[in-house]
Amino acid sequence: MSTEHLPGEARFLQARIIVPFVLTAVIWGSTWLVIKGQLGDVPPSWSVTWRFAGAALGMFAFVLAKRLPLVPDTKGLTVAAVMGCSVFSVNFQFVYRSEQYLTSGLVAVLFALLLVPNTLFARIFLGQRITRGFLLGTGIALIGIALLMLHEYRLALAQNAAMGANVLIGGVMVLAALLFASIGNVVQATTMARGQPVPTMLAWAMLIGAGVDAVIASMLSGPPRFEWTLGYAGGVAYLAIIGSVVTFPMYNGLLRALGPGRAAYNGVLVPVVAMLLSTLFEGYRWSLLAGAGAALAIIGLVVALRARSPSR
Repeated sequence: MSTEHLPGEARFLQARIIVPFVLTAVIWGSTWLVIKGQLGDVPPSWSVTWRFAGAALGMFAFVLAKRLPLVPDTKGLTVAAVMGCSVFSVNFQFVYRSEQYLTSGLVAVLFALLLVPNTLFARIFLGQRITRGFLLGTGIALIGIALLMLHEYRLALAQNAAMGANVLIGGVMVLAALLFASIGNVVQATTMARGQPVPTMLAWAMLIGAGVDAVIASMLSGPPRFEWTLGYAGGVAYLAIIGSVVTFPMYNGLLRALGPGRAAYNGVLVPVVAMLLSTLFEGYRWSLLAGAGAALAIIGLVVALRARSPSR
């Protein structure tokens, strides 16, 4: 068997990998701008709840339309429960709350560090190998991410002198989100998850996640709250359908084909996309630091994803 057919070791340079990789990065790059509009009168915990309640409805509708099994087997439900609690609940609870302390750009850049725990966990729990080419690319990408982080921090500090005191709080929240997101990513790449109907498994994971989110929101923020405005409701719908129902099945495929470490490079491209979109819609101005960081991040991405696994 060639290495390109091994689980988690597919070649990157093929349409079935590149197309969902880029499409997911573009969509998730746009969600950081939309999430900013969710942080107003409605507490973050309830905004997360509405997003994944809507996403669960959308995913179940897709399951019914495709006439897929409505309920997965015991293994599928177990994976869905872990994903629901980690990815669609605790992860996003920390992400949304972190944007109360950090700019969306800085949060997006910090989240690009997901490739580190994903790679480590995939090596420890899945036995997936780490090649020299991947390590070289990761080193280059991390330098780029560091430059982007420095640029976003300086920008935020210039806009708000009190920002410095909030960085530690927001940064810890993002790191916690990374940990739970990585747990969910690795679980999706396990043997137990393979063979499960992905839409069905994701529908249940989103439903479970929304239920946990509702409990957290009730405990932290009191009774349910929703803002019946076009901006807020439209944002919830976009995040639920485009940012979740459309993207997570594609990302699940990337996790299985590329492995959690290489699939997480999607997150390296996301902040670059977010910065490009911000340039178009928010008048974002690039600096030499930001340009160098983005260039190094993309170079590292190319080097790492072109690296072939050694033959067995």
